[in-house]
Formats: sequence, C-alpha cells, structure tokens
Amino acid sequence: MAIIVIRSMIMYILISFALRIMGKRQLGELQPSELAVTILVSNIATLPMEDTNIPLVSGIIPILAMMSFEVIVSYFALKNKRFKKVLVGSPVVVIKDGKIDQESLKELRINADDLITQLRAKDIFDIRDVAFAAIETTGALSVYKKYGAQEVTTEMLALEQKSEIESPQIVIVSDGAVIEEGLGFCNLNREWLERILITEKRKLSEVFLMTCNNKAEYVIIENELKRKGKK
Repeated sequence: MAIIVIRSMIMYILISFALRIMGKRQLGELQPSELAVTILVSNIATLPMEDTNIPLVSGIIPILAMMSFEVIVSYFALKNKRFKKVLVGSPVVVIKDGKIDQESLKELRINADDLITQLRAKDIFDIRDVAFAAIETTGALSVYKKYGAQEVTTEMLALEQKSEIESPQIVIVSDGAVIEEGLGFCNLNREWLERILITEKRKLSEVFLMTCNNKAEYVIIENELKRKGKK
C-alpha cells in the first residue's frame, strides 16, 4: 500500500509539473492538440499507479516525451501561422448582423439548439441583438452585441471618467499571513501595513482577511474564532 501511495505522489508531482511547463492554457479551454495530450498524459499516469508490476519509469518517460512534444509543437505554431492554422484551425463566423450562417453551422456540425444554448449562456435571448458571433478554435462562442443591445457604459452616458485607474480590492492579509504580492500590486509595503494595524489596534494574527486597492483604501475582517477563543 505504501508503494502505491508513493508512486501516486510521484506521478501527481510529475503531471502537475508537466501541465505547468505546457502553459496555463492547459488549465482552461483547450485546443484540440492540447486536449489530446492531456488525455494521453492522464491515461499513461494511471498505469504505473494501478499496477505495481509496471516500472515507474515506464510512465515517467512517455509523460516527459509528450510534454516535450507539446512544447515543441506550440513553439512552431507560434512561429508559423500556416502550421498553427493546420494544427488548431481558425475561428468560424456563425452569426453576422443578426443572421445565422447556416452553411458554417453545418460544417461545424452544430445545430440551432446548440447555438441558442450558447447564446443564452451569454445572456442573449434574441439573435437580432448579435452583430457578430464566431466559434473559436477552442469551441467557445465569442459574441459582439449590436450597439442598442450593449450594456450601458460611462461613454454612452457621457459621464466624466476618472483620470486615475482604480484597482479592485486585493487580498493583502489572509488568515494572519501577509500576502506580499498583494502589497506590491497596491504599491504598499509592510511598514504601511504595520502602521494601519497599530491605528486599528489589531494584531496581524487577529486579522482573518484584509483587502486594499491602489488608493490605500482598505477593509479589515477580524478573525472571530480567535476572538471567541480569548473569551
């Protein structure tokens, strides 16, 4: 049993490393070639984990080979547009100015129900509201709405826009631990954080969550469990 656990841990670390090397897109919407590699890697990894008679190296070498192959293919696809088009294809326009291109849908083997379902997922219930829609190489539907159907923006309302871009609230303390990346994103440092905690009369260990933006506007949520433990 211990051998199986150790082999499983090794394969888990190897697959995590392989996905990391192949790129973040492996974790999101996959291109056909990326999906094929991911499926192959997962199937190869299960063999040495299930059968201890199979040498571990018999799973490691194919996974490393597939990882290397995917990286090489991705590099050539980046450098050669023709190769990329052959490998992953091209986006296909399926709606233009509120009209469905039925020939394109037929080529993609997508029926009207599937198209309508994807439009509803994007909060579009009337095809006439669509100015342009295309099926991407990942299979996702990209939609650009007509002007009258778009969400209202500050430009449409002719409102005065802020000259300074305000960042969202970023986590800088989580369960008593300082998130250095969050502080850096907000252009702040530990000295600032310590001053705020002194002002708020709180210890770092008592902070469950603290967020802040680039204007140094912060929100502190106290760790209620620790507060109850003191009582």
